[in-house]
Amino acid sequence: MKVSEILKVKGNILYTVPPELMLREAIDVMADKDIGSLVVMKGGVVVGMLSFREVMKAVHANKGSVGEDTVGQHMEEDVLSISPDTDINDIRRVMLERHARYVPVLDGSVLLGVMSFYDVARAVFEAQSFENKMLKAYIRDWPSEGEE
Repeated sequence: MKVSEILKVKGNILYTVPPELMLREAIDVMADKDIGSLVVMKGGVVVGMLSFREVMKAVHANKGSVGEDTVGQHMEEDVLSISPDTDINDIRRVMLERHARYVPVLDGSVLLGVMSFYDVARAVFEAQSFENKMLKAYIRDWPSEGEE
C-alpha cells in the first residue's frame, strides 16, 4: 500500500502556518481544528513542523506559558518527509526510528498532505482486517477430501 492510496481516503485538508505566527495563535488553530500538527511554510516551501511535542517543550521552557514566542522559535526544522509513492511499511519503519508522529507528504516541493502515526496504524489495521476476512472465507470454502 502506498501513501497516495491513504491520502485518497484521508482527504486533502491541510493546515499550514508561517514561522512568524505567534505560537499561541498556532495553538489556537490546533485546538480549534482538533489537530496534532501544523506544517510550517515560508514562500511556498516546507520549513518546519509544529506538533504537540514542540508546544509542550515551549511551555516547559517558558515555565508554563508560551509567552511571546513565534512558531519559528519552536518548530522542528529537521523535517522528515515522504513521497506519495512511499510504501506503508517504509513509513512505519521510519516513523518508529525517528519517533515521528506526523510526516509531510511532498511531491517534489509541493505539499500534498500530512501522514500521522494514526493514519498509518489505521491503514495497516484495515489492510490486515481485509486480508483476515479473505483468508477466513477461503478456509471456509476449502473443499473436503471427497470433493474435487
